[in-house]
Amino acid sequence: MFRRRGGRYVATFAVDEVRVLRKVASEVVGLLTDGFDHDDPVVGRLFPDVYADDPASSAEVRRYTEGDLKTAKIDQAGAILAALPGNEGGEVRLDAEAAEAWLRALNDARLAMGVRLGVKEGTDLGEELDDAVAADPSSTRVFQLSVYAYLGYLQESLLNALID
Repeated sequence: MFRRRGGRYVATFAVDEVRVLRKVASEVVGLLTDGFDHDDPVVGRLFPDVYADDPASSAEVRRYTEGDLKTAKIDQAGAILAALPGNEGGEVRLDAEAAEAWLRALNDARLAMGVRLGVKEGTDLGEELDDAVAADPSSTRVFQLSVYAYLGYLQESLLNALID
């Protein structure tokens, strides 16, 4: 998917891929703006406690850092939205800074989806997807797991292009 071309990282996206990426990035922005709720497990995953055994110290650190972290995450999701081609699909060309923003935004999207889908460390995604397909191939869960897997593929592709 992504490949290095000169000082750029380039990929071509089909119409459906553009739609999915636009939706996912927009949902992250929405979560961090309209729906920001500290009790939401997704917010907890995106903004974990710095001191797991000291909630008061974690709250103090959060008070000073959360605004900047939230702004950075919104900007990173915005980098995806800004670079995507129109609804007809097409090529994306990222400089190193934009590629780094994409990596962080893809990671945030995967973390959010993983929490919502109940994906835990060590989960066999292929097996999870096979089970969902066997239960109901047209289910929302099958689509969501497929998007989750696609985001992982895209993230890995971009990371490989960056380190090549």
